[in-house]
Amino acid sequence: MLKEFKEFAMRGSVVDLAVGVIIGAAFGAIVNSAVNDLLNPLLGLILGKVDFTNLFILLREGAKAAGPYATLADAQAAGAVTLNYGVFISVTIKFLLTTFAIFLMVKWINKTRKPAPEPAPAGPPAQEVLLTEIRDLLKAQK
Repeated sequence: MLKEFKEFAMRGSVVDLAVGVIIGAAFGAIVNSAVNDLLNPLLGLILGKVDFTNLFILLREGAKAAGPYATLADAQAAGAVTLNYGVFISVTIKFLLTTFAIFLMVKWINKTRKPAPEPAPAGPPAQEVLLTEIRDLLKAQK
């Protein structure tokens, strides 16, 4: 059983998958930083807010403290029910950036791959060869 597990784990596809997951996690951290540290502040500035992720709609005040709440963390700490559209927009931006970056990477990989060699042209089918020989024999008899 241990031998079978070793063979399974050392297959190329399993190792490739493991490498892909590790790279994906690192790539996710880069995208998170790009969205949280670069895009959200710019969008927040455009929208006139200080922190884009603190955009929320208060649905019900919290039992621990009454509103208004300056930040989403304050509202959540007070037990308030909120509609966190700023967080949703942030996650959507992360998704779009990630999928666009993966699209560009796959496009680049496909562009750098060498095209598969075209198969050598096969000769004519056996029937055609046989018919050609018969034709030639008939011509030679005349």
